[in-house]
Amino acid sequence: MTAADRPPRPVQVWWARLADARPDLVGLLDPVELGRYEATADPGNQRRFLAGCAVSRMVLGELLGLPPVDVPLRRVCPRCGGPHGKVTLDVPAGSAHADVRFSVSHSGDVIGLAVCRGADVGLDVEDGAGTDVEKLAPRVLTDTELAALRARPPAERPAAFLRYWTRKESVLKAIGVGLRVPLRRLEVSDPKLPPAVLSWPEKMDACHEVRMADTVVDTTHPASVSVTGTTEVTLVRHDTSAMLRAWR
Repeated sequence: MTAADRPPRPVQVWWARLADARPDLVGLLDPVELGRYEATADPGNQRRFLAGCAVSRMVLGELLGLPPVDVPLRRVCPRCGGPHGKVTLDVPAGSAHADVRFSVSHSGDVIGLAVCRGADVGLDVEDGAGTDVEKLAPRVLTDTELAALRARPPAERPAAFLRYWTRKESVLKAIGVGLRVPLRRLEVSDPKLPPAVLSWPEKMDACHEVRMADTVVDTTHPASVSVTGTTEVTLVRHDTSAMLRAWR
């Protein structure tokens, strides 16, 4: 079966709002998460972290058939070994859920979780409110992308810039390098075209097969999902606000 013959890979995407991050959700956190939560000085970032942990634990708990507090999450930084790396499921190889991958993203008052099976996934959402496009674009875009952005009417530039941004971050999250690779070294397709990687940074160990899908949470929060492999992606959207409000 060729890639074109395979059915699209479903990616479940769950959204929540910052207002859903009630203080009693702290009871869901494990000791590592609680330590990071308490060490976060900014109240907004603290609530985003809490909501991201709560959404992950509730959604993955349903998938694994476990209470949210018992979901085995693991965070290990690949550079220093500290407890602040990309979060993963700590399940034995060969188990029924060993192929589950997920990605968390938050920006502004939106928190998202993408879950899929059989491939690594990256989710990125950006808050467009107050974004300084002129300042940020040279740091995020390649020269070609920057020229294309500046050729657009000024009113179209913020939305186009955010779409470039979400595509790039989702790709780097999916392949597991995060922001260790500068965004402006990765080139993606024009926002008016289907999402795709056009060129990889020269010094990366290898190029990757990645498929992408764009979406929006609302008019000010574009988002993108990237999945490793050659299978096209279809997104299935969920809202976790009611789930978070109902938890006791």
